[in-house]
Amino acid sequence: MTTVSKYFTFSHLPEKQKQVSEPICDLAKQMEEMLPESPEKSAGMRKLLEAKDCFMRCSLEIPSLI
Repeated sequence: MTTVSKYFTFSHLPEKQKQVSEPICDLAKQMEEMLPESPEKSAGMRKLLEAKDCFMRCSLEIPSLI
């Protein structure tokens, strides 16, 4: 398990942010299970976490999601 995996949880988030975070968490879990431990996997997980952070900030700017 990579060090950043714990940052993909979403149960503590408000509903609007859960809708954004959950698919990213699912993808992170898939990659964690599918790929072997390596520096490239670690880099990819960090970049996915950076993308999640961007999407989460973006979600704060819209009044509601479907």
